[in-house]
Amino acid sequence: MKSSWMLAAATAALTSTAFAGDNCHCLPGDSCWPSTSSWASLNSTVGGRLVATVPIGSPCHDPNYDAAACAALRSDWTTPLPHIESSSSIMQTYFANQSCDPFTAQTRPCLLGNYANYAVNVSSSDDVIAAVKFAQANNIRFVIKNTGHDYMGRSTGAGALSVWTHHLNDVEYKDWSDKEYQGPAFKVAAGAMGYQILNAAHAKGLTVVTGECPTVGLAGGYIQGGGHSALSTTFGLGADNALEYEVVTADGRLVTASRSKNSELFWALSGGGAGNYGVVMSVTVKAHPDAMISGAGLQFAATANNTEAFWEAVTQFHSLLPGMTDQGVTVIYQMVSGIFAINPLTAYNKTADDVKAILAPFTTVLEDLSIAYKVSYTQYGSYYDHYNKYMGPLPYGNLAVATYQYGGRLIPRSVLESNPTGMSSVLRNLTSHGVVAVGVGMNVSAPGNVQNAIFPALRNAAVTMQIGTGWNETAPWSQMVAEQYKITDEYVPQLEAVTPGSGCYQNEGNFRQPNWKQTFFGDNYSPLLKVKSKWDPKNFFYVLKGVGSDAWTVAESGRMCRAQ
Repeated sequence: MKSSWMLAAATAALTSTAFAGDNCHCLPGDSCWPSTSSWASLNSTVGGRLVATVPIGSPCHDPNYDAAACAALRSDWTTPLPHIESSSSIMQTYFANQSCDPFTAQTRPCLLGNYANYAVNVSSSDDVIAAVKFAQANNIRFVIKNTGHDYMGRSTGAGALSVWTHHLNDVEYKDWSDKEYQGPAFKVAAGAMGYQILNAAHAKGLTVVTGECPTVGLAGGYIQGGGHSALSTTFGLGADNALEYEVVTADGRLVTASRSKNSELFWALSGGGAGNYGVVMSVTVKAHPDAMISGAGLQFAATANNTEAFWEAVTQFHSLLPGMTDQGVTVIYQMVSGIFAINPLTAYNKTADDVKAILAPFTTVLEDLSIAYKVSYTQYGSYYDHYNKYMGPLPYGNLAVATYQYGGRLIPRSVLESNPTGMSSVLRNLTSHGVVAVGVGMNVSAPGNVQNAIFPALRNAAVTMQIGTGWNETAPWSQMVAEQYKITDEYVPQLEAVTPGSGCYQNEGNFRQPNWKQTFFGDNYSPLLKVKSKWDPKNFFYVLKGVGSDAWTVAESGRMCRAQ
């Protein structure tokens, strides 16, 4: 029996009609698409780990329909696990384009659409080097996937060869010593997820800056985009903790990037955007002593009789927030129409009584406004236990995926200090239209001795805010796309109007964002482009809204061509 990748190669050769030309990447059916024997050669080179994409939604469609398997997939679709364990599935539904998902008709054909055609299940840097060289030699698109957590669709692409780093999950303790840092560290492989790193650190009596979702990987988009955490006010962003990278470059070499070696590449990888300068095989990051961690959760709601008081409380919260973070805490909060919740406030090396004192000015405001609220305080001996309480249960956490479409904005400290009423007014209007707002209140303005490409507006921000509108898998596609355009045309502009001169945290941005170079990178864009030009002069690596990405255009068909 032929292997699945051979069947896929043979099928692909029959399904296309176009020729790519010199300026476009090849797609299946083009005369330039690699032959079955070429794919066989790559499969042999990578030790039989070439995976032909079969979308995970295929059991929900003829001729492979399986009612039980389809029902199970539908049930799990908004959890990270099925997407993490797939070499092709992604968590932002729009970029899969409904070509083969569990919620369309059984009789609708299951197509690859925007999924990568093949993936190398990576076991070493040699596999990545082989994939890079194959993609270049055969003029096909190249993408990088770990878990599929990505709002920008950067880990998929029609006709692409993907490197799937998920099974590179080693986490190795290091006693680090160089002229900038001496202390505990962990070398984290490309596929390791947050909970795996937390486990390793906890076993050593340490902690590491990771994302608030425990299945987000560390070495990919998280740290390369900046990476905020419930510990960021105390220990900075993920990129502030980077010490060294191992990277496969566009010319097929494995190199080390640190402050002392290939320093400009190190700088770009630390906050300058994901998947765009090379394939990161590992990152070594600082570890910090574990300590007592205290927290709080607080919630209140508007009623028919207190609407104005509710919004006055929201105004006062934003006015008080910089003072809270100045006391060393990170505050994650959510808002929907008529409901406000802090979940959680995180305080490193502080007691529950300390947290009560930090929140006291705000709880006093609520009491003065006669607003009923619920509050709870916790105190744990480790960050791991605090994390498990508020962002768990570990290992997979409590955050749903594939349920929202996003935009975002960085809220400068100066806006909260001078115009909290304007901020509250915008949130009032947004939430009245069904928008969900999630803020991470933190202070990362003084990172210490770091060398990285963190967007300057992020340093000045008191809040990185995401806004989202719901994604309904069973609603008409046109309706969901229309809601998505509202983020671009109506909702984000309201936040922009109250935060002139700021920007957006790129990992939580709107993929249709106008003026994206300034909004995501600011003054860093030009020096980042110089690094990109040095390390990837032919723009082999491409991600949507990444530095240098305007060298390419991608048609609705998935055809990717050089910009004219």
